[in-house]
Amino acid sequence: MAGSTYGNIFKITTWGESHGKALGVVVDGCPAGLELNEDDIQKFLNRRKPGQSKYTTQRKEDDKVEILSGVFEGKTTGTPISMIVKNKDHHSADYSDIASYYRPGHADYTFDAKYGFRDYRGGGRSSGRETIGRVAAGAIASKILEKLGIEMLTYSKSIGNVEIDYKKFNKDEIEKNPVYMPDSDAAKAAEKILGEKMAEMDSCGGIIECIVNNMPAGIGEPVFDKLDANISKAIMSIGAIKGIEIGDGFEVAKMSGSTDNDGFSIENGVISKTSNHAGGILGGMSDGSSIVVRAAVKPTPSIARTQQTINKSGENIDINIKGRHDPIIVPRAVVVVESMVAVTLVDMLFTGMTSKLDKIIDFYK
Repeated sequence: MAGSTYGNIFKITTWGESHGKALGVVVDGCPAGLELNEDDIQKFLNRRKPGQSKYTTQRKEDDKVEILSGVFEGKTTGTPISMIVKNKDHHSADYSDIASYYRPGHADYTFDAKYGFRDYRGGGRSSGRETIGRVAAGAIASKILEKLGIEMLTYSKSIGNVEIDYKKFNKDEIEKNPVYMPDSDAAKAAEKILGEKMAEMDSCGGIIECIVNNMPAGIGEPVFDKLDANISKAIMSIGAIKGIEIGDGFEVAKMSGSTDNDGFSIENGVISKTSNHAGGILGGMSDGSSIVVRAAVKPTPSIARTQQTINKSGENIDINIKGRHDPIIVPRAVVVVESMVAVTLVDMLFTGMTSKLDKIIDFYK
């Protein structure tokens, strides 16, 4: 299977299946000397692990990470960093029926169409559990960004038809509620909707918003490797994501140029923008203002309600999916989106180090 590697200089390769022995990631291109231990990684993994609330799958996994290589005496060595998380609570028998039919909203049919064979135990490589490797890599990327003074804040912007009120925005609320919303009133309303969906044996989606502050200007490439293009690829590679916006996104289609254009000003030699409709990226390169990314997450496709599909014999059938499933993907996907943005930023920061000759001369003098 191709396509399990992402990045150019700061490069990650995820591996493993939902119901295999383990999952993990190899991170290549991390510079030597970064202080790193398993607790740094675990903090990120704890944000996406199952069983944290009644709105997540009750699969009991501690998702404990082990660093196998690339770290010595608490610091990275500059060699590939390999990390592993072992699966413990996998109930493969819950998925035995799936081998004979295609679940709506899943990759069952497309896997068979491509390979003629698939790991039907929980979706194999298409499972949301694959994101363990992404989050472990994102923890390392985030530590690098922290050293550069670059800050990230990611949260649930909306769940179903409930959206946060920016006038009530409080970042301290994000980890105080199970839906990761920075608005306590919106969080309560979202929980009410989720309760209703669970009673109806249904699910719902939402939007995740990621804000990046203190990103230097000029990071990204002007043609194919645009910063927003690479962020988009990174986010869209997450299984449940069906749409992405940078800045005002689809709202720009309703605007005029005089409204959409961000003006520039300078004060004490510092360049800033009068607005940020562009979401911190112009011409594929960061402009020094906040980068604003939004990802649309689809409703969880595994629902207990009766659905129509076909089996591998080509017969129309009705199914009720068994197993342990999240009624919503959004809260656990918040850290996944943040991780993929972090990995992309680090990769493009490293790539940008060779964009000016004087920087290269200064480095090697």
